[in-house]
Amino acid sequence: MKFTPTGINRGLDWTTFSLYLCLVLVGWLMIFTVGYEEGYHGINDFLSRPVGKQTIWIGLSFLGMFLLYFIDWKFFQTFSYLFYIIGLVLLILVLFFGKKINGANSWFFLGGISFQPSELAKLGTCLALSSYLSSFSTSMEVFKHQVIAVGLFVVPMFLILLQPDAGSALVFTSFMIVLYRAGLSANIYIIGAFVGTVFILALMFPPLNIILGLTLVMILALSLGFKKKRDPILITLVVAAGTIYLTIIELIQYALPLALIVFAAYSWLEWQNRKERLVMVLLGGLMIGSVLVFTASYAFNNILEKHQQERINVWLNPGKSDPRGALYNVNQSKMAIGSGGAQGKGFLKGVMTKLEYVPEQFTDFIFCTIGEEQGFAGSFSIMVLFFLLLYRLVMIAERQRSNFSRFYCYGIAGILFIHFFINIGMTMGLMPIIGIPLPFISKGGSSLLIFSLMIGLVLKLDSNRFRI
Repeated sequence: MKFTPTGINRGLDWTTFSLYLCLVLVGWLMIFTVGYEEGYHGINDFLSRPVGKQTIWIGLSFLGMFLLYFIDWKFFQTFSYLFYIIGLVLLILVLFFGKKINGANSWFFLGGISFQPSELAKLGTCLALSSYLSSFSTSMEVFKHQVIAVGLFVVPMFLILLQPDAGSALVFTSFMIVLYRAGLSANIYIIGAFVGTVFILALMFPPLNIILGLTLVMILALSLGFKKKRDPILITLVVAAGTIYLTIIELIQYALPLALIVFAAYSWLEWQNRKERLVMVLLGGLMIGSVLVFTASYAFNNILEKHQQERINVWLNPGKSDPRGALYNVNQSKMAIGSGGAQGKGFLKGVMTKLEYVPEQFTDFIFCTIGEEQGFAGSFSIMVLFFLLLYRLVMIAERQRSNFSRFYCYGIAGILFIHFFINIGMTMGLMPIIGIPLPFISKGGSSLLIFSLMIGLVLKLDSNRFRI
């Protein structure tokens, strides 16, 4: 596309660009209010503060998006693997030459400017994966191609975990959304959801209780899976009632064998009579689930460090955490958000923000400032803006003629969704505190620049959809 003012007016998705601008403006205002004390004394004082530095990065981000329009869209597909390799090299170099902050070697510092290579790796991985999936020879029904596609984002995940930075590594799981759109079987996602659910439950409850619950669920699923039944639902209800009774009187060690025996006997009868695959699937699920339960429990108690256990307990078992220790940050965060009420305390009037009761107010916990000063109305408005942006990205993805453009747009939507979901969730105690910024709003130069370039490239690809 030749860059002209008329070309922009005709091709640019102004709705998406406006949503981006709104989020950036909200972020600038929130950083301004967090750092506001007695005002700013001159331009030098302003630029030395976090809001001044963020202003410079906003300008650089706008400039970067503007320059994207001088580059042909095919350039990004042609050199996608080069961007990917550069990202990997930087992730390796930061392990040896990066500066350690909060226990992780995740940052380069050059001339007073900090840069986090994992941000560039997200963009490079999205480009490389989109290029690979858009190839005519790639099919998500072929196991070899599935392994290669997953490997493209697992490799940078592994390098980031070595820093260690679990939060940034977790973002790369968003590329599973792209693989699903590319045709990866839904069964893989069902299995993944099952494994994840069992792991989380195993960290919340005793292993025997989880296995007992799995057994009851399997019995119910088995009883509902056949058309000709010997009153299987009644059998399920009787077993469930007996199990609940034995649990209440603290005889759970008898409840588990009872449920397992009934499940095994009923499964064997149905297998003999109908040879249904459902029987083997459920039995296999129960066995795998049982192994996962004990594995998760063992890993939590014997492999994880004390501080890692505390982070998980803060998320899943807050009753086991010290309110003045590991739980303090989450409690302060929830108090700040709750104190805003329906309409908030007003701009520049956040007491908990001003007195620095909330940790990492400029970055990971900036949503607390929105909740305190703007209340439920402001918090809800930010969520609406994010959901509208995600909706527009999906719309843009679906109207692309190029598979590369479509997969890239889905990749960016997935990255933003994971950031948004986990960041807001952790400020409310619904997700673990793993250090993920809120896109466009949290302070961070490299983060804002890369997110802006991601959106800019989406708009660039979309403006050329009729020329492909």
